[in-house]
Amino acid sequence: MDTLSVVALSRAQIEMALRNVIDPELGKPVTMLGMVRRIEIDGGTVRITLALTIAGCPLKDSFQEQVARHVGAVPGVESVELSFEEMTAEQKQKLRKSLGIPEKRGISLQERTRVLAVTSGKGGVGKSSLSVNLAAALSALGEQVGVLDADIYGHSVPQLLGVTQRPVAVGEMIVPPLGHGLKLMSIGFFIDENKPVIWRGPMLHRALEQFLSDVHWGDIDTLVVDMPPGTGDVALSLSQLLPHAEAIVVTTPQPLAQEVAARAALMANETGMRLLGVVENMSYLVGSGQEVFGSGGGERLAEELGVPLLGRIPLDPVLRECGERGEPVTLGAPESEAAIAIGSIAKAVAGSRA
Repeated sequence: MDTLSVVALSRAQIEMALRNVIDPELGKPVTMLGMVRRIEIDGGTVRITLALTIAGCPLKDSFQEQVARHVGAVPGVESVELSFEEMTAEQKQKLRKSLGIPEKRGISLQERTRVLAVTSGKGGVGKSSLSVNLAAALSALGEQVGVLDADIYGHSVPQLLGVTQRPVAVGEMIVPPLGHGLKLMSIGFFIDENKPVIWRGPMLHRALEQFLSDVHWGDIDTLVVDMPPGTGDVALSLSQLLPHAEAIVVTTPQPLAQEVAARAALMANETGMRLLGVVENMSYLVGSGQEVFGSGGGERLAEELGVPLLGRIPLDPVLRECGERGEPVTLGAPESEAAIAIGSIAKAVAGSRA
């Protein structure tokens, strides 16, 4: 076999190995995204150049590790050298096309995408935790799912999913980062950590509009929206932007939570959302069955609204522990009572698709 044949074979093996290198932000192989600029083979040394969307990409270490692991495993490779360059405007345009990002502006969701607005009458009832875990449970059922953290003043979803990387701008569109296979967008990506958000109604509406029009959600089946508690501007904005959204109301067992949740539910109904059902959170303490916060609130609220009680989630320490380490309980502790309850709710929600 002559030298040229050996080089050609080696290059083909390197390209095959690079198919396993996944862009951690875009979720696709670098070969599919056209990011491989050069492959040079010098004996047992392989030099590779990747083109990134921005020169200062914070996830370079991930590319280094993946390339070293996959290319380094090719027989005959002794060392791997990886360098980076920034994409040109023309290359970014090609990337847009490969990702299927449209040129037109407007609501970027597909017509078939279902929107689930997880709402509550007041804070502290576990609405964000339910949003994240419901999204993960729907994903486990085979759906492609996105999560929109619309709780402008209490944006906790990135932490609950363990997502620290920022969204990627490709042209005029924003590609959301992935957390446990879920596409995520949050105002938390665009403000300083722990800095308070002091915005009036029009600014909130514009932010939500951008999350729905400037973010490339792609071909997702369901978008789970973590709503702010209460009946304020964001709920009104969402109903205007997405009139076919469906609302899931979260409450805890005590009568006071039930009463304020009813107001949020009625507002959602009046603005055109379909009330899908009620979820009662913190229903009882795992292990003892003690009803720490009373009982019956979820059932009474569902009866009052004329919708089903989708499920009752226990007060389970493992739910908090998983959230603190940035992992849905349905993945981190799938056999726990909380995970089983949320999985059952997800099946009921999936089965109610109109």
